[in-house]
Amino acid sequence: MAAFPIDEVRNKFPGLAREVEGDRAVFFDGPGGSQVPQSVADAVSNYLLYQNANIGMSFATSRETDHLMEETLRACADFVGCDNHREVAFGQNMTSLNIQLAGALSRTWGEGDEVVVTRLDHDGNVRPWVLAAEWSGATLRKIDVNPVDCTLDSSSIEESMNERTVLVAVGAASNLSGTINDVRSIVDRAHEFGAEVVVDAVHYAPHCLIDVKEMGCDYLLCSSYKFFGPHQGVLWGRADRLAELPVAKLRVSTEEIPFRWMTGTQNHEGLAGTLAAIEHLAWIGSRTSEEGFSRREALRAAFEAIESYEKDLCWRMIEGLLCIEGVKILGITDNNRRDERAPTVSFTHPRKTASEIADALAKQGIFVWAGNFYALELTEELDLEPEGVLRVGVLHYNTMEEVERFLSAVRGILE
Repeated sequence: MAAFPIDEVRNKFPGLAREVEGDRAVFFDGPGGSQVPQSVADAVSNYLLYQNANIGMSFATSRETDHLMEETLRACADFVGCDNHREVAFGQNMTSLNIQLAGALSRTWGEGDEVVVTRLDHDGNVRPWVLAAEWSGATLRKIDVNPVDCTLDSSSIEESMNERTVLVAVGAASNLSGTINDVRSIVDRAHEFGAEVVVDAVHYAPHCLIDVKEMGCDYLLCSSYKFFGPHQGVLWGRADRLAELPVAKLRVSTEEIPFRWMTGTQNHEGLAGTLAAIEHLAWIGSRTSEEGFSRREALRAAFEAIESYEKDLCWRMIEGLLCIEGVKILGITDNNRRDERAPTVSFTHPRKTASEIADALAKQGIFVWAGNFYALELTEELDLEPEGVLRVGVLHYNTMEEVERFLSAVRGILE
């Protein structure tokens, strides 16, 4: 495999040239939303300026929008690894799509049914299911977290599911601790009882190849603004279920999937940007492999390269932070378990709050996040409210030089 083309990658992101007080900005805020390549901005602009129309008519811009919809559905199918692009639907964001999915599924449940969520997840994959349980009269169960390494407690997983379980909601990766969950084993356990599984892949998507076949799940959601695109939600679901669930829609809306799930006029410029973001990732695959690939194969090659590159940066960051007195990293810090975490590092310090550290870093042009990032179940469980943690996220456009600059700045702030 060829060396990761970091210089070429960075040249595609104009935002990375931003300066703060004369120094190049360091974008470690990616878990809250990534920067976008020029190709994504160009795609959005080109659509709005030259193709802007609604779908379904015979004039040129409408036909072009129909084609854009079709091509973006196909690109997203390649992105999540499904064969049928009609199993993909678009929406405002992951949370609104998940609330819509929860509303539909809740209409099929009743008293005696049980719904399972985890204490590791973003609230976007917790609260919709809490509400769905309330709406249907179902009972809610929660999978506990091992506080030592922020992984899901295996005994709690076993105990939370039974013959009354109808749905399990789990994240592919934690947006706070970086923990990558063993989704397949959870899916297998849930399916033993005939339960369905919803996977939140928002934080997983920019770092690892999504494969719904390998995961075995029934539904999966992600957001393109986390993988270098615009603000748009993506839902994948099994065709038979998307076709039969009682989704809320207008009387004039079609029953055809995926359009029965896409309420109102879609964000067509967002479709253009999402397509361009996936093509950007496929381009990385073409640069790191010598063979000509299909788009799915190119994405596989891209994420193999991205994972390897990001892990080196992440684990250097972890090693450096562990050498700073008082720093407590949430999640896995054993290098022998590096495949079990995404390149997102959250930590606390006894003498300075997360916000104080983040503010001091911001003055030096290093962009990070402080808070709970909607992973409220986890921060409550670890008694980290109301301050939360300091979160640093590595993406494929970051560099080892930026990691070293960050570590030097943190040492200066804390020591």
